[in-house]
Order: sequence, then C-alpha cells, then structure tokens
Amino acid sequence: MMRAFTVLIMCLMALPAHATEAGWALLRNGGQIVLLRHAVAPGSGDPANFEIGKCGTQRNLSDRGRQQAEKIGALFAARANNPELVLTSRYCRTRDTARIAFEDSPIEEFAALDELPKDATAAAAANEEVMARISDYSGSGNMVMVTHLENIKSLTGVSPREGEAVIVSRSDNGLRVLGRIIFN
Repeated sequence: MMRAFTVLIMCLMALPAHATEAGWALLRNGGQIVLLRHAVAPGSGDPANFEIGKCGTQRNLSDRGRQQAEKIGALFAARANNPELVLTSRYCRTRDTARIAFEDSPIEEFAALDELPKDATAAAAANEEVMARISDYSGSGNMVMVTHLENIKSLTGVSPREGEAVIVSRSDNGLRVLGRIIFN
C-alpha cells in the first residue's frame, strides 16, 4: 500500500503542474496567502432554487473536479507542505475542494469568501473582510482561501481557471500577485 502511494506521488510530481518554480519556492518557504479557485464544477451560476446549506441545489464538483482537488492536495503535500489554515466559502464546491485537497489541515468556513453579492456595497464589505483576514494572518505556514472566480478577480484583477492558485501579498494598493499555479 505504501509503495503504491509513493508511486502515485512520483507520478503526480512527474506530470506538469504548469507551475513556476518561483511559486512553489514561495509556498515551500511558508507564510504565504493563496487564493484558490474551487476545482472543476460544470456549468455557470447556481440554479434558481439555490440554498447555501443544500448541495443538491448547487453546482458541485464533477469527477474531474474531485480528481483535480486530490491532485492539488498531493502536490501541496509533496512540494509545499499542507497549509497551516484553509478558509473556504460556504458553497459545496469550495468546501469539497478544501476537504479533498487539504483533509489534514484545519478548515474553516468563511462567509466573506462566498460568491460576491451583486450589490456593490455588499461586495465591497465582503472584500474588506477578506483583506482584514489576510492582514491579520501571521502564521509561519501558508493560508489557503478557497473561493470563486469573481472574488479572486475583484481582489486581484486576475481571472484564474478552476483549480488555479494565485499567491498574493498585501500591498498599499490592495493585493499584489506574487505567483500562480495551475493544477490541470
């Protein structure tokens, strides 16, 4: 069993992760903030009967999305260690991405990472909560925030793919993108 696990990790490491070595170096050093877009969840938007606590009313991870989340976790473990803290939106696709990828790390739901509200004032308030959490983080390990496309785009100007990590730091003007890792 252990041999099969080792072979799996070696295979995953051999597959191109489309990551810059600089991004992995940042994560190996720890203390980084990672905005991670949830893994593959087919479709766009949620159904009209959407309820935050009911996965059956939401877009969910596909089989490919669950495999992608497993790969994210395996690569983090092999190349950067498990995160010190994982924050996730309350949506099932983000929670499942976090749970599958980072099962050995503390995972907390953080409502400010939910899809941004349409109301500009409410969206700005959610972003401020995220920025405050980033500013308050002083851990020596990495903190991963699993969220949605629009949230990351609003905070950084970057439009990540599903399952893409954007490594950021706080700057005077908001967030500065330090690197990106694509896990496809």
